[in-house]
Amino acid sequence: MEFAGIGYSEEQIQLLDIASEFCREKSPIAKVRALLESESGFDAAVWQEIVELGWTAIAIPESHGGVGLSPAEVVPVVEQMGRNLLASPFVPSIIAQQALLVAGSAEQQADWLPRLAAGEIAAVALGESNGDWDLGNIAASASRADGVLKLSGTKHFVLWADSADVIVVSVLLDGKPALLLLDKSVIPAGALRREIIVDETKRSFALALDGISVPDTALLDPAKAGAALAQIELAANLLQAAEMCGGSQAVIDYTLDYLRTRKQFGKLIGEYQALKHPMVDAYVGYEKARTHLYSAAHSFSDQGRGEVAVRMAKAAADGAYSYAADRAIQFHGGFGFTHDCDAGLHRRAAIFHASQYGDAAWHRKKLADLLLA
Repeated sequence: MEFAGIGYSEEQIQLLDIASEFCREKSPIAKVRALLESESGFDAAVWQEIVELGWTAIAIPESHGGVGLSPAEVVPVVEQMGRNLLASPFVPSIIAQQALLVAGSAEQQADWLPRLAAGEIAAVALGESNGDWDLGNIAASASRADGVLKLSGTKHFVLWADSADVIVVSVLLDGKPALLLLDKSVIPAGALRREIIVDETKRSFALALDGISVPDTALLDPAKAGAALAQIELAANLLQAAEMCGGSQAVIDYTLDYLRTRKQFGKLIGEYQALKHPMVDAYVGYEKARTHLYSAAHSFSDQGRGEVAVRMAKAAADGAYSYAADRAIQFHGGFGFTHDCDAGLHRRAAIFHASQYGDAAWHRKKLADLLLA
C-alpha cells in the first residue's frame, strides 16, 4: 500500500485496519436497520467498546488523558463508521473536543477533556432556524446579570443531544458570537424535541434555550469564539467528508454485487455498457474524493492550506456519495425505491451530510473566494 503520496501516517494506517474490522463486525446492515427503530439510535455496548479502544481520546492531549494525536488520525475511524453506517455520537463528541481545545479555559479543559476521553458524550448546538451554514449567523442569545447567563432561542440539528453529558452551544452575547458549555443537568424536561430528519441512522433534536440559565464560568473564552467556530467548521467538514467517502465505497460495493448476480434477458446486467460506465464514473469519483480526504487530513493544521483542502474534500465527497447512491437506486430498479434497499439508506445519509456545514456548491463558492482573492 503506497500511502506517502497522499500523506497517510503510520497511525492512520493502523487505525484504518482496526476500524475496518471493528465497524464491519459491530454494524452489519441488519443491526443498522434494527437501530432505526430504537429509542437511542445507537448501541451503548458498542459505544463502550469504542471508548475502550481509545478512539474518543485520539485527538485529546496526553496531559488531559488523551492519546495526543489530531483530527487527522480520527479520519480513518470515521471513514469506516460511514462505510458501515455505524450509528454513534462519536463525531459530535470529537467536534466538541476541538471547541474546548481552541477556546476552553484551563479549568474547562481540565474538567471536560478527561471526561470526554473516558467516554462521556458531547454534542454541538450550532444550527439555527435560518438554516445558514455560516456559523457566525446566530439568532440564539445570552444576557449576563450577576454572574449568570440567561439563554434564549432555539438551536436545531443537535445530533445525539438526548445522550449528551455536555452540549457546546453558540449564542450572541453583547452582539458578538460566543460559545458556552451546557451541562445536561441544567436542561429542563421538554427542552429537547426530536426532529424528523432524512437520515434515520442519526438522532437530531431541537434545543429550546428559553428559561435556561448557566453560570458565566460556562462561557468559553469570548476572544477565541471566532477561532473556535472556524475550527469547528473545518473539523466537522473533514469528518463529514470521511463519513461520505466510507459510504461511497459501501454503496459502490453493494451495487457491484447486484450487477454481478442480477440477470435480465439471459445476461448479467453488469455486462451492459449503460451500467458499466456509470459505475466506473462512481468509482473514479470515490477515489478522487478519498484522495482529497486524506490530503485534507494531512494538511488540516496548516493555516490557509488546511481550509482549502478541507473544502475541496467536502465538495468532492458530496458529489461522489450522491452520485454513487443515485446510481445504486436506479440500477436496482423498482426495488431501489423501497425502504428495503440499502442504497436508500446511503442516499439519505448523503442528503443529510450535504445539509450540514455546507454542500458542494457552497464549498466551491468558498474555494473561489480563497483561491482567487
